[in-house]
Amino acid sequence: MTLPSLPVSQVEVVLCDCSAQDAERVFACLRAHFESDRRPDDPPHETGTDRPTMWTGMYDTAAVPTGAGEHPEPPSAPVTVEVQGSPPAVRLLREALEEAYTVRQVGVDAGDQEVQLQLRVEGREGRN
Repeated sequence: MTLPSLPVSQVEVVLCDCSAQDAERVFACLRAHFESDRRPDDPPHETGTDRPTMWTGMYDTAAVPTGAGEHPEPPSAPVTVEVQGSPPAVRLLREALEEAYTVRQVGVDAGDQEVQLQLRVEGREGRN
């Protein structure tokens, strides 16, 4: 099965294994660098079910938002971040995360046109 390709500058981001508050902290960091389909006035929220929750967002690494703010607080616990897109777009998004957080790559699935990374993101020592 072939999945549709994303536009070359867009990256799909999926967050899991974290609280809604930590998801918003990571999304806010990315919104400070790139245009997104995630609005600041619509933060992630818990669903109230016992099932695992995942939050998604699309980020355009070619579009820098106007009035980008400060970096958000670090997450209270490590966050699993899965990113998928073209290699240059994924690299830019990862660099944005690395400016604010400690980022460790825990998985990769690379193809000719797209790459999918699994990252663990957490606050830097002394900044939590």
